[in-house]
Amino acid sequence: MYRSHNCGELRMDHVGQEVTLSGWVQIGRDLGGMTFVDLRDRYGITQLAFNLDDNADLCMQARKLGREFVITAVGKVRERSSKNPDRPTGNIEIEVTELKVLNAAKTPPFTITEETDGGDDLRMKYRYLDIRRNAVKDNIIFRSKLGLETRKYLTSQDFVEIETPFLIKSTPEGARDFVVPSRLNPGQFYALPQSPQTFKQILMVGGMDKYFQIVKCFRDEDLRADRQPEFTQIDCEMSFVTIEDILNTFEGLTKHLFKYTLDIDLGDFPRMEYDEALKRYGSDKPDLRFDMEFVELNDVAQNAGFSVFDDAELVVGICAEGIADSYSNKDMKKLTEWMQRPQIGAKGLVYVKFQADGSIKSTVGKFFDDDQLRAWGAKFDAKPGDVLFIVSGEAEKSRKQLSELRLEMGRRLGLMKKGDFKPLWVIDFPLLEWDEESERFHAMHHPFTSPKQEEIEKMLNGDHETMKSLKADAYDLVINGAEIGGGSIRIHDRELQSKNFDLLGFTKEEAEEQFGFLLGAFEYGAPPHGGLAFGFDRLCAVMNGQSSIRDFIAFPKNNQGRDMMIDAPSPVDQTQLNELKLELGEIETKEEA
Repeated sequence: MYRSHNCGELRMDHVGQEVTLSGWVQIGRDLGGMTFVDLRDRYGITQLAFNLDDNADLCMQARKLGREFVITAVGKVRERSSKNPDRPTGNIEIEVTELKVLNAAKTPPFTITEETDGGDDLRMKYRYLDIRRNAVKDNIIFRSKLGLETRKYLTSQDFVEIETPFLIKSTPEGARDFVVPSRLNPGQFYALPQSPQTFKQILMVGGMDKYFQIVKCFRDEDLRADRQPEFTQIDCEMSFVTIEDILNTFEGLTKHLFKYTLDIDLGDFPRMEYDEALKRYGSDKPDLRFDMEFVELNDVAQNAGFSVFDDAELVVGICAEGIADSYSNKDMKKLTEWMQRPQIGAKGLVYVKFQADGSIKSTVGKFFDDDQLRAWGAKFDAKPGDVLFIVSGEAEKSRKQLSELRLEMGRRLGLMKKGDFKPLWVIDFPLLEWDEESERFHAMHHPFTSPKQEEIEKMLNGDHETMKSLKADAYDLVINGAEIGGGSIRIHDRELQSKNFDLLGFTKEEAEEQFGFLLGAFEYGAPPHGGLAFGFDRLCAVMNGQSSIRDFIAFPKNNQGRDMMIDAPSPVDQTQLNELKLELGEIETKEEA
């Protein structure tokens, strides 16, 4: 027997019992007559005690144990004389009578502790060691529990879990596909799915009116902290539903997940139209944990001889409360430089300080007198001690720049409280986006999103300008400024779907070649349907107050899309390429590498 108990369960009730534990050596401490070893498994840590006087050979054996050695220890549970209140097993220890080394270990390349000294790439190269750390282990266990609760809730609502194919057809919309060559069909390729979108719609045509799947998806796109080339979705679809039905169902799922994994009651989710979100926060995924709503100043700041404002499409600002006396001119200069970085691209930043003593300081004081600046402050309900931050220029760019500043001030002022969750439904997205460079429309969500019911006639018969203003039955779930999921009511009529393909620049032949199977299915009685997909990895991260999804994925890729542990992607044998009828030209094969 390797263990009678795990390393996290022994308590005072077990004192006097003989037990067997197995695990990894966390650390050893030689105190002369006594040697102590912390033994760790995924459940916790238990202290092992060795007495030189009682068993010198056993004690000397313990002193030779290195970090991460795998051992089995047999002994009696006894009360510790020096207790550790920070450890669940801290009141007891094991008086060891037998010790066996199951496997020795090399010295790890980084410390297996909460605050490790290993960098990202090093930890991913030795991911099997990184997973032993509580920080990663607990995240992976949390992910498992979240998946289980998702399945429990959705099956209780009569959803059926159905697997869809991983080898599918490449489509031109969205991100780049990962492609897989077919040996049996030379010169032809499968694609790995960016989502199961068309298959879940086909399932609705097939009468499976409530579908879900916790599914792996693939996108060949540039990476950052909240993106990976392969990621997981909670993918769902429902038939004979309105937006109200879908929002209520998945609001219920989200509340259930927070309650049963974090014991947090979220309450009802507010809703905000897309246009309103941009106007108030400059973002379609606003963080509602703090205020700092946008206030537009065109009416009070323009036509005063200050060309930066006079020539701008939009003058807009936010109010940071209570920082006027603590933010020096040097701080303001640094903040301006932060806004001028290429990532944000602001030309400058105007500020107005309402000092506690009633005086006013501003970078534009020579263009506007105190009465004018007080009029600005009145629009913000500014108080003594508050500071206005103002940007101007093209409306869309200015809102994006100010949105970044708002979030940065929220971070600097500690307004994003840990454990505080503010969900929001953002609804009524535009159906289409016009791209000036390519001179064509793109789908805001995807090509299968339906316009709002009252706008279907305009979509079928309207002119080009009308198409720019079409609103969709589309929605996103946002929590703490992160897009957790999104979806829409789908088009279920062949004529309307064909019209949408036309607007997106597909020829009739292209639409038939790419999506003929779906258009054909619509001719056999497609029900009204809709759904959404949650980013499962991102949901895990947001629920734990983290920005990166990597530590919720057992084996993630790095920023270049590489698996550092197995060293993938990698060259392949020329024999494989020959079987696939592929020629890589200057790309080296395994033999050449």
